[in-house]
Amino acid sequence: MRPIRTITLVAKQTGLSVHTIRVWEKRHGAVRPVRASNKRRLYTDEEVERLRLLRQATMAGHTIGQIARASAAELRRLLRQDLTTRNTDPAAGARQERSVANDLIAAALRATERLDSNDLRDLLDRAAVELGSPAMLHKFVGPFAEQVGERWRAGDLNVAHEHFATSNITGFLANFARPYPTGNTAHHLVLATPSGQLHELGAIIAAAAARSHGWRATYLGSSLPMEELIGVARKLKPRAIGLSIVFPPDDDLLIADLAKLPKLLPPDCAVIVGGRSVRTYADVLKKIKATVVSSLEDLYPVLDTLQRARKTAAAKRAK
Repeated sequence: MRPIRTITLVAKQTGLSVHTIRVWEKRHGAVRPVRASNKRRLYTDEEVERLRLLRQATMAGHTIGQIARASAAELRRLLRQDLTTRNTDPAAGARQERSVANDLIAAALRATERLDSNDLRDLLDRAAVELGSPAMLHKFVGPFAEQVGERWRAGDLNVAHEHFATSNITGFLANFARPYPTGNTAHHLVLATPSGQLHELGAIIAAAAARSHGWRATYLGSSLPMEELIGVARKLKPRAIGLSIVFPPDDDLLIADLAKLPKLLPPDCAVIVGGRSVRTYADVLKKIKATVVSSLEDLYPVLDTLQRARKTAAAKRAK
């Protein structure tokens, strides 16, 4: 069968990230694409189907190392067996996935304690392969980042450890969550942490999650003055801005900055706020009609709602 599909198209058709496909190819030999004259990978329909089956099997809890060389027929038989197991014990797959995620988080914390970049990067790759996208974001990266923050606040880790984890995760996510939609038709989310908020990992992870969900995402960095964020929003006209509020939880200047948003943001720009300290700013967030997300999983339905709302408004204007 003639190889005709690029890796970007294969990623869209299988639900895998480009990064995961490359890892499965290089590390496990799961597929063997050919190279076009311009060096781009090309895949056959058979390889696309194989990647779909591998994704389903890994989402069911099987590790890619165990099944990478299995034939398509063997993978289908394995998936039928898994379906039978789920019918008799529906929670079995979820328990296995949680166990895998918890083991990876524990190993990542140990690598952070040792400041072992090679080990942590390997664990990030393993999580992408074994959990898939976007599950690895909200079942591994998000909880891992939260535990790093908790241990920093408890004094078990220091600032260097937190910066180490942030640097490695940021580098990984730059490749993992490459935005597929590059045109102006994709909804746009602009993220930052406000002035005085130096903990940026939550915003970085949220940006990657938005990209994996089909949005364009622009991350502007940590401790960004509100006036600069508003200026960017007026220029780019995003569908929403996202703010991460972690520490400190009692900043009066931040309350004043947040209160400015309704008057100064473009009228169609929503405000999404997450982070460990959002509850302590509940009054002002309610006043400015911000949408509060308490976990990464909560972000996806919020993005879907914003997409539907804009489509509905556009349809009404067209009548």
